[in-house]
Formats: sequence, C-alpha cells, structure tokens
Amino acid sequence: MSARPVKRQRNSSRSSDDARGRVFLVGAGPGAPDLITLRGAALMNTADVIVYDALVSPELLRLAPAKAERIFAGKKGGELRSAAQSEINRILIEHARAGRRVVRLKGGDPFIFGRGGEEAEALAAAGIAFEVVPGVTSAIAAPAFAGIPLTHRDRGSFVAFITGHQDSAKDADGSIPWDALAHAAQARGTLVILMATARMRSTLARLAAGGLPPATPAAAIQAGSTAAQKTVLATLATLADETARAGLKAPAVLVVGECAALGPQLKWFEAMPLFGRRIVITRAAADTHEFAARIRALGGEAIEFPTIETAPPSSYEILDRAIAELGSFDWLIFTSVNGVECFIDRMRTRACDLRELGRAAIAAIGPATADCVRRYALTVAAMPSEYRAEAVIGAIGADRIASARILIPRAEVAREVLPAMLRQHGAREVVVAPAYRTMIPPSADADGIRALIATNAIDLVSFTSSSTVTNFIAMVGAPVAALKAAAIGPITADTARAHGFDVVVAPTNYTVDALIAAIVEYFAGVAQA
Repeated sequence: MSARPVKRQRNSSRSSDDARGRVFLVGAGPGAPDLITLRGAALMNTADVIVYDALVSPELLRLAPAKAERIFAGKKGGELRSAAQSEINRILIEHARAGRRVVRLKGGDPFIFGRGGEEAEALAAAGIAFEVVPGVTSAIAAPAFAGIPLTHRDRGSFVAFITGHQDSAKDADGSIPWDALAHAAQARGTLVILMATARMRSTLARLAAGGLPPATPAAAIQAGSTAAQKTVLATLATLADETARAGLKAPAVLVVGECAALGPQLKWFEAMPLFGRRIVITRAAADTHEFAARIRALGGEAIEFPTIETAPPSSYEILDRAIAELGSFDWLIFTSVNGVECFIDRMRTRACDLRELGRAAIAAIGPATADCVRRYALTVAAMPSEYRAEAVIGAIGADRIASARILIPRAEVAREVLPAMLRQHGAREVVVAPAYRTMIPPSADADGIRALIATNAIDLVSFTSSSTVTNFIAMVGAPVAALKAAAIGPITADTARAHGFDVVVAPTNYTVDALIAAIVEYFAGVAQA
C-alpha cells in the first residue's frame, strides 16, 4: 500500500459537529466516473482525506479539494490480506480521531462483496461515527452495460449473486452450494458471479456437475461501463474457452442463465459511436467537464488532463491604462473567451461601466468568443468566417483598419501575427494588453498519462490550442510519435505535428462541436476499415 500525502484544506462552512471527524464508506460505482451517486460526489467535495481502491476511476479523485490527502489502499487479484486490511482500518480510525472528514472510496458498493462491512465493524468498535453511501455495484452495472437484464418475465424470475474466488478447500466444505445454484439456474434463475476470472473454468464445471445443462446461455463482461469493456457471449460449456480466446481479463462478471441470451439483442453501450475509445482532453479544467460529458454520452471514456490554466498577468499596467482611455479606441478585438472574461473582470475590479466603450466596435474570433461577448449585451460587429487571427483583417475590412486605434486584450504570451498584420494595414496604434497568462496546472496526474502511453491505452489526444500541445509535452515528457491527435485548427495541428503527434482529426470549422463531430467520423472510418 502506498500513500501520497498532500496538505489538507479545511472547509470553514462546516458545522461544529463535523469537526469531530467522521468516516464515509462511499461506493464509487462500477468504473464509469459519472455513475457515482450525488451523495457520494457531494461528500468527495468536502473531504479532508480520500482512501481509495485500485478499481476507483482516477477521474473521481478530481472531485476532492486540491489539498485533500489522497491515500491509495487498493487491491488487485486478491492481493489484500487481513494484515493489510488492519492497516486500512487503522488509517481510517486515526484520521477520524484527528477530526478529519474521511471518504473511504470503494469500487462498486461498499457492502457488496467487499470488506466494507469489516471496516464498519472496526469503526463501530473504535467509537468512530460513520455513514454508508451505497454505490452501483458491478454485479448489476456490468450486465446492464452488456445489454443483459438479470430478471425477465419469460427468462428469469430471480437472481443470485456469488463470489467465485474461493479456493478449493472452502468450496469443499460446502460454503458455496453449487448444486443448489445449478438447480436455481434451471428454475428460471440468473446467477451473477463476481471475482471469478482466475477460477472460471472450475466454477463453471461445478455448475455443470450440479446438473446445469451445457447449453445454458452464459456471458462474461470485462470492466463493465468503461472503455475496456469486453463481452463474451457463449454457453456454460464453452464460456471458459471463449473468454480465453478473447483474452478477457479481470475484473470481470459472469452471468449464467437464460437472460444472458438477450445480450446480442439488447446491447447498447457497445453499439455507441465512441465505445471503447479513450480520449484525453487537455483543455483548462473549467472547460473540460462539458467536453468530457459529450464524449461519455457517445460511449467514449474521457480522460480529463488539463494542461493549461489561467492566472492574472504579471502586470495589469497596460490593460488598466487602456481601460482608463477606453473611449478612444475604434476597435476592441477579442481572440478568446478567456480574453473576454478577464477583460470584463478587470473592468469590474476598477468599477468601470461598459458604456465607456463608447464608439469602439467589437470583433471576435470564433463563435464561442462571440457568444461570450453577447452574454454581456455587447454587439459583435465583425467575426471572421475562418476562426483564426489572420482572418480578422478581411472581417473588419482594410479601410476600417487604416488609421484606427485598436485594443487587443489577450494572453500575456501569444502569437504576434495579428498585431503585426493590423499595423501593416495602416492601424494608427495597436495596443496589446495582457489580460491573463496561461500556465501549467500544478496538480495534473502526469504519471497516470505516462502509464497509459506506456501501455498504448490512449486512442486519441484532443488539443484546442497550441499551448495545450506544448504544455502536454512539458508535463508528460514522453515520446508521442505513436499517439494520434485531434486538433481544433490548422495552427494547433501544425504545433502537434511539430512535436511528433499523428494528427488524424482536424475539422475545417474550428469549434468544439466540429471537433467532436470529426472525432466521431474518424472512429467510424476506423471501425469500417
């Protein structure tokens, strides 16, 4: 077990009761990060300490405050033994006694086929207050994501849940009534067997020995609800061989019974356009969630890896001077949503009135930037049809640039192409005013991305600016020649190619909508190839 301690952040809004310390046994769900309950997500937001398992999605850890302590207490393939469980119990008790809010984040549900019950017993014995937050167990979710209902009026009247990892000695003492389970499956029952990958062949053989017909439908679902989901549909007699042939690995759920035969007819997740695709999103943290939600809605696995965040510029001197004489400008050009928001925020800070814009007309590059301008009840006088700085000249018109005084609130470091072109077309003065600066986020999980790269587990990296590309390289520091990329525009695409990415998606419209549509189209072509 390893730990990565981080300084904790207290939430001043908590009640005095919370200060006594409490443990929350929270079910993280089956793997997809958006399957955690609302209660579980809310508790993550206020946690001082997160103690999490190996099967918990890394995306869920983003819900915790940045300064919350994160402690890995995972297990894979039955590695966890009683000594290690005792250590986990000690950690929970110790942090709670120190007055901390501890979220024990467990894969699936904390009380189903896990050691949540043992942890609750230890907390109760130690006099520690605790709460149990149920989660979506893989026993239900994996079959559902494979299109297999566990009960059905014509095929299955009841369901039994079993663990299949016991050793032969435990099986021999009758702890699992395999004969009775085989009889139940024959009587229109459905058997759901967890943790059975290593002993699948012997488990299925015991059901057959109990009298279950060899032709009984059976299925195995690997990593249900995630991009790694793989479903094998067969029979009791053939499932072990078919899963071995398919290379199916743990964690996996077995379903035995007539309901399993409905999988081919009812499968929905594996039919989605981005099913099985892991797509890395490199936008700023504030912008990744909507993008990620849309990828997930199409069946893909969105890995949020912000490579950029905004901060105040090194100095507001130029911007403040420009705001003070705002009415003297002929044009105000915004090149990004951040430029708009940071400009407006600075005007608020200085208690300025938007009416001070006076006669200045506004140009915006890209529909998102234009929409942001309009949200402040401002009119966009010019927007180039091609969403890049160089196209602004045509949108405004050379005659209106000549002798004009132009203000560009933008990032502290950016391409100088636009200011240079405006000056070349006779602008009287171009004031480039830093409204913000971009930087590399300090807490991104670069190690996780490196691990995915090393195992060829990334299908696509999406980039929405050249900065996201260069920062990705700076953060990950790994060879990327084998990585395929999606770039929102030609400049971003050129930057990605220059750093060794294989740019396979580059929409002609430089918007997020167009980027997502192009990603779907690309993978559709890959599937048909």
